[in-house]
Amino acid sequence: MDKGYKQGLIAILSCNILWGFLPIYWQSLRPIDSMIIIFYRIVTMAIVCFIIGVAKIGIKDLFKPLFESKKSILIYLVAGIIITVNWSLYIWAVNANYVIQTCMGYYIEPLLICLFGIVLFKEKSNKWKKVAFGIALLGLLVMVIGYRQVPLIAIALASTFAIYAAIKKSVNINPIQSLLYETIFMAPIALIAIIYCEVNKIGAFTVVEPSKIFLLMLAGLFTAMPLGLYSFAANKLPLINVGIAGYISPSISLILGIFLFKEPFDGIQFTAFVIIWIGLVFFTYGEYVEIKNQNMEAISEGC
Repeated sequence: MDKGYKQGLIAILSCNILWGFLPIYWQSLRPIDSMIIIFYRIVTMAIVCFIIGVAKIGIKDLFKPLFESKKSILIYLVAGIIITVNWSLYIWAVNANYVIQTCMGYYIEPLLICLFGIVLFKEKSNKWKKVAFGIALLGLLVMVIGYRQVPLIAIALASTFAIYAAIKKSVNINPIQSLLYETIFMAPIALIAIIYCEVNKIGAFTVVEPSKIFLLMLAGLFTAMPLGLYSFAANKLPLINVGIAGYISPSISLILGIFLFKEPFDGIQFTAFVIIWIGLVFFTYGEYVEIKNQNMEAISEGC
């Protein structure tokens, strides 16, 4: 095992373990209202990304890609709105005791991103991925029939992140810069909202002790840190490894939802998850086959 691969493996495992345990952090901020947490997350994220960006890139070049064209500004503005919706829904769901539904959303997410690639970007898909998507739909159907309601939180989380991923496909810059651009448009609005809430005694400082305020100020760091690890790992590891590791975080959160947060988990949910897990096995094998074929083609062209 070479050094770069080992470093990438440590990074991707650390990233997904952090993501998996994040529901504990968000729930530890209670009784702060979810919207207040979201406002602070946006502002602290912008600050953290700005500090890291200045340190790594320098203030002179930090904002250059943003102002390359009007299209760039529009892309980051829309991406910022979509990812803010995704974050907001996730934090609200965790604090409203829907951790298990968020897990389902993040299991479905890679399948939905694959579907977007096929439909929007005319990407090719092998039979294994098509089977995986069909099986995942069957898992959702079990939830719909069993509860006579659609798992809207799971679908909304998966679809907003898939839309975000599709928007980001046209962007290829340092992830810290990208995240800074996405939050910088929302940060002034979030800051005004924070000031309004705190002045009117409905913000975080009114409802919790100083220790929780300190925890709240770490929201941006806890968002940027796993992202940095993910970006580092993506440059060191094959995509198949990154993809498989992505199932670790929702699995940890699922265990937390059942055993720590004591959310109801009955036979219908278990059946739906098992079906989706089977779909993910097909999807993962499809990824493996695709990468293997690409490597074979590259070797053939090299010869």
